[in-house]
Amino acid sequence: MSWKIKEKYRQILAGESGTVVKNWGGKLTLCLVYPNQYATAMCNLGFQSVYSLCNSFTDIVCERAFLPAAAEAKEYEKSGTRLLSLESQRPLSDFDILAFSVSFENDYLNIPAIFALAGIPPLASDRDNSFPLVMAGGAALFLNPEPVAELLDLVCVGEGEAILPPLLDFLRSQDGAARAGLLNSAAHLPGVYVPSCYEVTYEKGHGAETRSLGGAPVRVKRVWDPELDCSVIASSLSAPDTEFSDMHLIEVSRGCPHGCRFCAAGFIYHPFRQRSLELLKNEAVRGMALKQRIGLVGAAVSDYRHLGELCRFISDKGGKVSVSSLRIDALDDSLLDILHSSGHKTVALAPEGGSQRLRDFIKKDLTEEQILGACDTLIGRDILNLKLYFIIGLPTDTEKDLQEMTLLIEKIRQRVITAAKKNRRLGSVLLSVNPFIPKPFTPLQWCGMESLASLEKKYTYLRRAVGSLSNVKIQMESLREAFLQALLSRGDRRLAAFLVKTHQLGSWKKAAKELRLDAETLVTRAIPLDETLPWDIIDGGERERLVREYERAFHAPSARAGSCHSVS
Repeated sequence: MSWKIKEKYRQILAGESGTVVKNWGGKLTLCLVYPNQYATAMCNLGFQSVYSLCNSFTDIVCERAFLPAAAEAKEYEKSGTRLLSLESQRPLSDFDILAFSVSFENDYLNIPAIFALAGIPPLASDRDNSFPLVMAGGAALFLNPEPVAELLDLVCVGEGEAILPPLLDFLRSQDGAARAGLLNSAAHLPGVYVPSCYEVTYEKGHGAETRSLGGAPVRVKRVWDPELDCSVIASSLSAPDTEFSDMHLIEVSRGCPHGCRFCAAGFIYHPFRQRSLELLKNEAVRGMALKQRIGLVGAAVSDYRHLGELCRFISDKGGKVSVSSLRIDALDDSLLDILHSSGHKTVALAPEGGSQRLRDFIKKDLTEEQILGACDTLIGRDILNLKLYFIIGLPTDTEKDLQEMTLLIEKIRQRVITAAKKNRRLGSVLLSVNPFIPKPFTPLQWCGMESLASLEKKYTYLRRAVGSLSNVKIQMESLREAFLQALLSRGDRRLAAFLVKTHQLGSWKKAAKELRLDAETLVTRAIPLDETLPWDIIDGGERERLVREYERAFHAPSARAGSCHSVS
């Protein structure tokens, strides 16, 4: 066992606060695995909340493990050391349970690497009782668990606060039980999906038929927490030199009330729920005893009904406030004053659609007048650095929409420059441009992603049109990463072999070629409304609403500029 790795982990622990270390005697041992590197994991509030929840049970040990960085992975291989947990530096194979926390589909690619480092077979069918039970949860899993279904023993479909307590009670009662019997029983728990209890038969071409086995439910219902005030989700761990190390994060609400047609948050976290002001005030006081800055997070922070009052409370107590983003049509003067006094130099806004037609198509419900008005309001508060999120490649997107986007950007830029000259300060417009990726459980899930060749042309157009303008910077998501995300978002169980082969060959393109996987078609094809989707095993309770919104999108005037993607 490598002393270098153990010493590094001890140094990490020495720099942390909030770490929980328990004696293993007589306890259920669980290793919470984030399939990416430590610094990324420590920025994830969901990961921290599951760690805190599991450790709140006195008879459960919950430790953490991560994907090693390249140099650390080499040390593992050189020394022959199996992947270790952070807290006790024990091999992952020593734990009763491995629980993956996966927020982003691209991290599916790292799961086989973690199995290899741990000396654990990647396929569930190759593991017996001598190996840990492997489960997983997180937003990526209750969007579409099928690409990793054959790697997992069970999947949590929904929110951890609602699923984990009864599931952990069940697992504690199963000490020594045979794996098959345990899984058959687990399949009847709320929000628990056991892939081995379902047989999937693939039809020629596309589509599949799924049959439940052993009395398992035909579909697994998504489970959500109906009462957020029973707990508060906030930073429980702090580590230096990570993105949010200077602030205490608090989740103010969950979900989004707007239902933009491309965005999963308004559907998989439905209904929109808000925490009480008193609960958040109490957590803010606790947080300010640790950090001066309080970060308020959620998919729709601007829609929290007491946002202004909460921010004033934090400010009056001597704290500073940060928010993840602001909705353009919900800017409050007093809130902006507090953000300015808190040292906010940049505010993020999300027009998403570059043209009015596209904003109507995705149900963004924002006009150009509102967007420019919001920019004027921010600039008037001496906030001269604006970050704007745009999506390209939306269904029906044309070059005319790109032209309208560049005109809008130029109008915003001119406002920033004028104010910057007047105040003798520099101002900037940062554009975050991302391609449309069809996500499960959204009204646009049946649409294909635009081809990479076409998207590259649109990237080139934007670079030429606005990339050289003063005071404007562009960040563009890697098209390769976006393509992979779309593949893993839309894929079925057959992608498990692809994930394992990608790890073995070190190249997803080589893996797709060897397995004869037509990734291009899987990513770009439009799916008929009557076709069975891979993620239909999950009952999200929203299908009728999704179909209705899909049909409204394509039958509204906003869809008439083009029935498909277009670029010159």
